[in-house]
Amino acid sequence: MDWANGGPGKLKRAGGPSMLVITRREGEEVIIGNPASPLGIVRVASIKGDRVRLAFEFPREVDVHRREVADQIVAGEQTKQTIIGQIRPAEGGTGA
Repeated sequence: MDWANGGPGKLKRAGGPSMLVITRREGEEVIIGNPASPLGIVRVASIKGDRVRLAFEFPREVDVHRREVADQIVAGEQTKQTIIGQIRPAEGGTGA
């Protein structure tokens, strides 16, 4: 495993964060944070053709978003708009 531009286990941060690029097979995992008490785990759930399914195991208080959803959230915060789609009560329900 190599940190981009820095060699094994090293990371150069000149000009901003670098990206760690690794290779994993189906069923293999990446541990995020301290291995003794990880913040989360990313697992390669399956690979079918050009599609890769990832499984994320993080505490509920950690937000995990696809890039397109994260971009919508940021754009909504910048323009003070709400994200498209809201949870509505079921039709015919009493609402609790």
